[in-house]
Amino acid sequence: MNLQSIKSRFGIVGSSPGIERALGTAVRVSPADITVLVRGESGTGKESLPKIIHHQSARKHGPYIAVNCGAIPEGTIDSELFGHEKGSFTGAHEARKGYFEEADGGTIFLDEVGELPLATQARLLRVLETGEYMRVGSSKVRKTDVRVVAATNLDFDAAMVNGKFREDLFYRLNQVPLLLPPLRERGEDIHLLFRKFTADFSERHRMPPIRLGPEAVELLQRYPWPGNVRQLKNIAEQISAIETERFVDADRLLDYLPELPRRDLAKREIQADDGGTGMNEREILYKLLFEMKSDLTDLKSLVLKMIQDGKIDAASSEDHALVNRVFGEQGGTEVLRLPEHAGAKPTSEGWSESTSTGAFDDADEVEETLSLLESERELIRKALSKHGNRRKQAATELGISERTLYRKIKEFGLK
Repeated sequence: MNLQSIKSRFGIVGSSPGIERALGTAVRVSPADITVLVRGESGTGKESLPKIIHHQSARKHGPYIAVNCGAIPEGTIDSELFGHEKGSFTGAHEARKGYFEEADGGTIFLDEVGELPLATQARLLRVLETGEYMRVGSSKVRKTDVRVVAATNLDFDAAMVNGKFREDLFYRLNQVPLLLPPLRERGEDIHLLFRKFTADFSERHRMPPIRLGPEAVELLQRYPWPGNVRQLKNIAEQISAIETERFVDADRLLDYLPELPRRDLAKREIQADDGGTGMNEREILYKLLFEMKSDLTDLKSLVLKMIQDGKIDAASSEDHALVNRVFGEQGGTEVLRLPEHAGAKPTSEGWSESTSTGAFDDADEVEETLSLLESERELIRKALSKHGNRRKQAATELGISERTLYRKIKEFGLK
């Protein structure tokens, strides 16, 4: 079966390189009876790949059981996975098979495997290595023939360092790693997915589908989608249910994206200008600071030209205040200081006395050094102050990750 047939069968939309690579790898490893670990952000559709692997394998006629490890309380997870004997704990009125016993000969999908407690991780490791397990409350060793496919959005490096996930279990699960890209990296697929979701909704509820204008499509593709495909589907169905006008432009679409992070859009534009190579947070911040400095320099040049052309009156207190604000110390470079006397005129040297007034001092030209590191430190300090030292909100304000913010707080010695 080719990839297009598999996409049609399992309802997968898109042809971005990341999706094609993940699907191709899943199909190739399906016949090999080895463990697969699917990784990706929440909402990327990780549950689709285990189904494909099962149905393309020799176990396709056996059972397929999906278990959400994060939804089972810690006190009952061992019983759910491995079963228990009658009387093994309060409420165990009869013996019960666990998922590994029920899935014998088939495939078990452990979603959110990173949420498993350490004791259960040890039991799972034994099953993966020997196929053996014991029910809760029993000393009898049982055997099972199960293929395990796991999925998680856990940061394993941090979890293993913090002792929250066993390193040996990680390597046993990670025999074949599959990575599903976030929706923001699937720009060419976003509109296709939106159209599918709105078409499905329209068919269910017998109404015309939503159509997007060109600018709305561009906005849809530039939005970072922190909730990934799940969030896109939610918004597509909201629009389909609420809008009476079936043509939606960018302004109307923006109403459904109230938390549109414009900083992230700016970063995506910068990365596009950079040829798609991508930059880290510090490089992005530096580029933005340089652009701000360039804009300020252009503004000063424009005001100076207006003064020289007589469009701004040096004797006017209102114009005088405007010029001093522009040429004040807020931009990093002070080009000139307007004298506090009427009758002064701009020259290439600075400001000179007019023929009808007394002597003037020449304007000082001061070049201040713009320290990017200091500017970055000040931005972080202000963001922390603004949000009462709540780092999560400060990181969102700055458009960087919490981990990066923690590192920079330590680097700059901020309290």
